[in-house]
Amino acid sequence: MDIKGIIAISGKPGLFKVAAQGRNNIIVESLDSGKKFPAFATDKISALEDICIYTYEEDVPLLDVYTKLAEKEGYKASISHKENPSVLREHIQTYLPDYDEDRVYDQDLKKLYQWYNILVDKGFVVKAKEEKKTSKKKTTKAASEEEE
Repeated sequence: MDIKGIIAISGKPGLFKVAAQGRNNIIVESLDSGKKFPAFATDKISALEDICIYTYEEDVPLLDVYTKLAEKEGYKASISHKENPSVLREHIQTYLPDYDEDRVYDQDLKKLYQWYNILVDKGFVVKAKEEKKTSKKKTTKAASEEEE
């Protein structure tokens, strides 16, 4: 699973991919609609690879949480983020039993599941073997293009 370049922007629903960098902004592309627009320094931007979930021992990176969730769900979509918060809490207990219930709010869990399902829908959640095959194809294709 590769979530580099995937960001969340406070106040805007969904996830975005960094498309380009402008002079005073970055150009982002919505994963849902595919529309591109500028995001400025005044926007609160968070890279998914920098986000962690609180646990009682240490903070767990979101990538690790999503890897555990993907393995549990068979690399398919999970429960809806619109479920009752108690259902979301029960579900996260099955693959991250030591998450800090006091510091992980209901809203955080809703985003966790909403983002995961977006990533699954857009093909970012794949098994490690499939990732290697995909990257080998890209490497082979790039090498053959360089030879020409």
